[in-house]
Order: sequence, then structure tokens, then C-alpha cells
Amino acid sequence: MFTAQARATDAPAASAALPVVLPYRIGVLYWSMNIPGQVVMRQGLEAEAVRINRDAKSQGGRGVELLPEVAGDGAAGIERQIAQMHEMVRRKPDVIIVQPTDNAALAVPLKAANRAGIPVVAYDQYISGGALAAYITSDNRQAGYLDGEYIASLFPKNRPLRLVLVEYPLVSSTVERLNGFLDALRDQGTRYTVLKTYKAVEPVAGRRAGAAILRDFPQAGSIDAIFTVNDGGGLAIVEALAQAGRDEIAVASIDGDPDSVANIRASRLTRIDAAQFCGPLGAEAMRAAYAVARKQSVPRQVLVPVFPITAETLANYPGWLGPIPASFRKPWPSRSPVWRNQAQGRR
Repeated sequence: MFTAQARATDAPAASAALPVVLPYRIGVLYWSMNIPGQVVMRQGLEAEAVRINRDAKSQGGRGVELLPEVAGDGAAGIERQIAQMHEMVRRKPDVIIVQPTDNAALAVPLKAANRAGIPVVAYDQYISGGALAAYITSDNRQAGYLDGEYIASLFPKNRPLRLVLVEYPLVSSTVERLNGFLDALRDQGTRYTVLKTYKAVEPVAGRRAGAAILRDFPQAGSIDAIFTVNDGGGLAIVEALAQAGRDEIAVASIDGDPDSVANIRASRLTRIDAAQFCGPLGAEAMRAAYAVARKQSVPRQVLVPVFPITAETLANYPGWLGPIPASFRKPWPSRSPVWRNQAQGRR
């Protein structure tokens, strides 16, 4: 029979025998904190990490410790992220999450991570070269396609659409958006003439592109529509056009920035914005990385749907943080008349 004194003596020994549960170390390489949609992706990712840690604590499991870095914009950001990823491989976390600044530039550090046995989850953009454990992104071709079929519905088909493109060929998402936009025009039987292309994906380049468009096409009525691959550059272009009184131009953009939503509500140039669900996308990347760290099977690719914000659908759009709304029938001609709200996973 144990005495009270014996039981008191035994308690610390039992406590000391409990194993220490260390969190998984997750390196996170963000692209930009100047592009609002990417800021919300980070918020969604880190909120999911908080939820994972809360659940792990209540269940006695392993949580996560994030090791964040931010690359920044432009060529300097690309070079900085290359160095950051090499350094992260040297630190040997359990998993690396990366939002690539450039599809090709990170191939070398990705292969270094592969050789070191560190799984890499990419989100928003792809990396060309090396092996990814998972790739999480918005359905970027769908985003461009939604823009294209809506713009096609606004113009008669008896003459070619006079089109300006604002692209960014350095990352997969923006390339897929442009391809989707042009595919939709062709599928809708809309002939088009590309008057000129510009490059912009963030505000500084957007302001330069806006000024150049006004300089190159000063005559009102000389452009029917402008497609911009994101709001990061596109909003500055809309602002430049609006200040110049060029509200005859129909703008199609992608991201769902609140300022773009306000422009649609005010009938201020932007006619459609295919919105990402930025918060859910970041959360999905964090969930995938956690599953990979725990040696669980995950889809190789997850496509998160995008929402077509127009004057007709505005009331159904919940904002970047979601939740993703119910499916609905599009109020414009489309080969796929129902917008569907399901993410698609591919193994």
C-alpha cells in the first residue's frame, strides 16, 4: 500500500518520463507584401497554422513552427528568394512552403531541396524543374477564361475586338490566365486584334503601363478592352485611365482586390474581375504542408476555384477570405453555363 509521501515522490518521475513533442519546422518563403492578394494568402496560411497548433495542443500531437521570409518585388526579389531558398535548405526544416517569384529561377534551389530530402510545397505559382510534393493554386486558366467569355458578351461580333493585353510572362499563373482569356474569346467566336502588349504585375509597373497606354492610344474609342493579368498592376492602369476620362474602355482583371470590386460597383471601367479566394488558398497550402510533414498522402495539384465578379454577380461574392459560395448559373453566354464551387485535386 502506497503512503501519501510515496505517491508525492513518484509524481515528478512520472511527469519527467513524458516525451517532449517538438513542432514540425516549416520554412515559408513569401513573394510580396505589396500585392494585397498575396498578403491575404499569407493571412490565410498563418491562420491555418494557428488552428493546427490549437488542435495539436488539445490532442497532444505535433504542431508547426513557421520560419518565414519575404522576397520582395521585381528582379531584386527574384534574386533574394533564390538566396532565401538555398539558406532554407541549409537550415533543414521538415517542409518548405514557397510562393515563387519566378517559375524558372527557383529550379536550382528546388533541386537542392530534393537532394537534401526536404519536401517542397509551392502555392500560387509553379516551379519549372525539380520535384514538388504538392502545388496549390487558384484555377488560373478558369480566371482568364471567365474574363474572356464575359468580355465577349459585351461586344458585337461584326468586327474584331480591339484589345490591349497587360501580361507577366515570368510566372505560371499569369501565363495561364492570359491563355484562358484568349481561349475564351476564340470559343465564343470573337475575332480580336491585339493592339499592343505591356508587362505589369505590381503597382509601380502598373503606373508605367497606364501612362504608356495613354501615350500610345491617346484617342478616345481607339481601344475596346484591356485585359490585365492581376489587380496588382491592373488597378494602377484603371486609375490612370479613369483620371484621363477614358471610361469607354472595358477592363477585365483578376484577383478580386477590394478596390477592383469597388470599381465594378461604381461602373468605373472594370467590368469583370475573376477573384481568387486568397485566404482559403493560403490555408490549403498550409494543410498540404502539414500533411506532407506527417507523411500523409496529398494531391500533387489542387486548383481552388475563382469567382467571376460582375455587376450581375457582385452580391454573391464574399471577399478574399471566403467562404467559397454556392454554385450558380452564369448570366452570360458560356460553354459551361454553371459556375461550380469545388476545388479540384489531381494526384
